[in-house]
Amino acid sequence: MADFRDLPGIDRLLQSPALKALTKIHGTELVKRELRALQDAWRSSGNLPDWVGDEQAYAQSVGSRLAGQGYQQVFNLTGTILHTNLGRALLSETTLNEIVSLVTRPMNLEFDLTTGKRGDRDKVVEERLKLLTGAEAATVVNNGAAALMLVLNTLALSAEVAVSRGELIEIGGSFRLPDIMHRSGCQLREVGTTNRTHLQDYQAAIGAMTRLLLKVHPSNYHISGFTSDVGVRELAELAHANDLPLCVDLGSGTLIDLTKWGLPHEPTPQEILAQGADLVTFSGDKLLGAVQAGIIVGKTEFIEQLKHNPMKRALRPDKLTLAYLDRTLAHYENPDDLAQKIPLLKTLTTPLAKLEARAEEVRSLLQNVLPGFAVEITAARAQIGSGSLPDQTIDSCAVTLSHENDAEVRNLAERLRGLPIPVIGRIQQDRLWLDMRGADLTAELTANLSKLAQP
Repeated sequence: MADFRDLPGIDRLLQSPALKALTKIHGTELVKRELRALQDAWRSSGNLPDWVGDEQAYAQSVGSRLAGQGYQQVFNLTGTILHTNLGRALLSETTLNEIVSLVTRPMNLEFDLTTGKRGDRDKVVEERLKLLTGAEAATVVNNGAAALMLVLNTLALSAEVAVSRGELIEIGGSFRLPDIMHRSGCQLREVGTTNRTHLQDYQAAIGAMTRLLLKVHPSNYHISGFTSDVGVRELAELAHANDLPLCVDLGSGTLIDLTKWGLPHEPTPQEILAQGADLVTFSGDKLLGAVQAGIIVGKTEFIEQLKHNPMKRALRPDKLTLAYLDRTLAHYENPDDLAQKIPLLKTLTTPLAKLEARAEEVRSLLQNVLPGFAVEITAARAQIGSGSLPDQTIDSCAVTLSHENDAEVRNLAERLRGLPIPVIGRIQQDRLWLDMRGADLTAELTANLSKLAQP
């Protein structure tokens, strides 16, 4: 029978190899907190387990209590390539290595080496964006919603912004465009109806308080059937005839024509600018395949106003974001090998035959470690995700698992999330789908999945 005098001290436990391994993952204070909570619970109940002196057992108990906490690497096999909850675009290890020495040492982030005076932190990235999009000017903030908020607050504070009812979108996390507009300090003027908006609807909405026309790319949904909207060119002509700027929020935004790889077409900022838009906003961590950032390109007179808004300082990105974005944009200047330089494009362009080969490796392993499950290779459709091309999917291949007891499928999904590197799939049609577009590191994935055989 264990005695309370047998309880080892917290500091002694933290020196054990098993618990030191946990502190590397979760941090010393979190592990210490859980150790104290365990011992306090035993003191309160007056009951002690038999293993109170076993350091390995402590590590197992604390590890179980901390499972799922903290940031962890996962395998995204959901079939949603740009998964907001799983970090969106993959970053390039090569690109990160290229900027390590830059961001880990002092750099000329806001310092002009020619004059020896303070410089513009956007200048380097701005020049690349101007070259790639044909824009007169550009600026960068910390995410896409911030880009739109800065435009609205700068150009339409305490004034009206006309936008189609069919474009009043809600994005992830219940963030709604009308709420963003309200917080930006402007007034929403709804135009047209949910499914049909005409040019005369915008014309009728323009009044003495109107300061901006806004067009929002329906990035996370698609309306089909009896629909009508107004193109950028027509809307730009109307805006300019009324001495108003037009801003187009592209949401995802890509700098290249994706159809060259057989992918669905997505409007590019350069296309939208050529159609007459004064400002275009888009994200850095979606179809661009870089870090989280909100990018704004357009006419100099408006970009300069954005830069002088005090809100710009609150929304500005850090040196790591700008350095990584700069290197990514440099890759776009040499598009021939772009699909090998940008992980997102590599994922999107992986041939189906290669996906099927991955699936065969995974299927062969899972058949051996999961008795009772039917393991099959199934044709699938993957979505790009994060509001990119919502009505378009691309060919993919999945390993699907089913069981005569549906509860076992749900239990398996939970077991996969508990692996050393959690594996995230999706349950659909009473089957667990593991999409192979997220299985680039197949050897690492199969080694990880093999641990399902352990009791």
